[in-house]
Amino acid sequence: MPQSDTSLKIRYLTLPISEELAGTEVNTLLRRHMGLSGTVLRRIKWLPDGITVDGVRVNVRFRVAAGQVLSARLSDPDTAVQPWPSQGPLDLVYEDEDLCVVNKAPGMLVHPSHGHWADTVGNFLMAHYRENREGAGFHPVHRLDKGTSGLLVVAKHPYGQEKLKSQLHTGAFRRIYLAVCDGTPYPAQGVIDAPIGRAPGSLLARRGDPEGQSARTRYRVVCTCGPRSLVELQLDTGRTHQIRVHMAHMGCPLTGDFLYGREAPALITRPALHSARLELTHPITRARLEFTAPLPEDMKVLL
Repeated sequence: MPQSDTSLKIRYLTLPISEELAGTEVNTLLRRHMGLSGTVLRRIKWLPDGITVDGVRVNVRFRVAAGQVLSARLSDPDTAVQPWPSQGPLDLVYEDEDLCVVNKAPGMLVHPSHGHWADTVGNFLMAHYRENREGAGFHPVHRLDKGTSGLLVVAKHPYGQEKLKSQLHTGAFRRIYLAVCDGTPYPAQGVIDAPIGRAPGSLLARRGDPEGQSARTRYRVVCTCGPRSLVELQLDTGRTHQIRVHMAHMGCPLTGDFLYGREAPALITRPALHSARLELTHPITRARLEFTAPLPEDMKVLL
């Protein structure tokens, strides 16, 4: 394995060269057999350990021989553009060389932004990587709103992020949410197929809009508890605030949703939404992975 010029642990993708692949250009192997995109290749091709054969740097026109091993660097060449490492609470459900699954606390941002430069999932993960001497970066695969709790997948390198993002909205990547809503959706199970667009005059809010982007949410009422219901939801698309907009569209906004329903600070200080289950295909091993996160206490008490 080629050696990096840092003391960090670097992730490489390797391909042993068989008789059938002998004589093939490295560029073809990287793209067709290893699945690297042009974007990833442009990032690594100038690095001393970016593309090597038997530990020796080569260009993409090099032709390999049987028995050799082609290696491509996956770890970020420059972590200076990543979130600043900062210690903080981090509930890691799963971790390996290529990805992490985080159980995000409600009220925590995923990305640093104005007023929150050091207290986000990105900051805490970068500190965790630094502690473990990993050359990993922060590459979230999907989004969770600040108020939403639960499971979030973060790749450790751009290649992993690309592969996992390509699974979104397919059967390979399933996201199942639990929500507590005001009222009970009718019928008790179905599909909400309602396009979503921006609400006029607001940078944040969305609304049902026939001219907006297509949006589909599958739902099932799990139970009804007095004036509220626990609803399981699965996303077929990933529009901003999709679940919140669709439940309000059904006349059953999420409990505590200040934007699409009614604030209820005495009950809960956020929209009652939790990313409860994730299923995905590992970007390197192709193994099927499944994760669950229990309903948080502030949602349990609503029921």
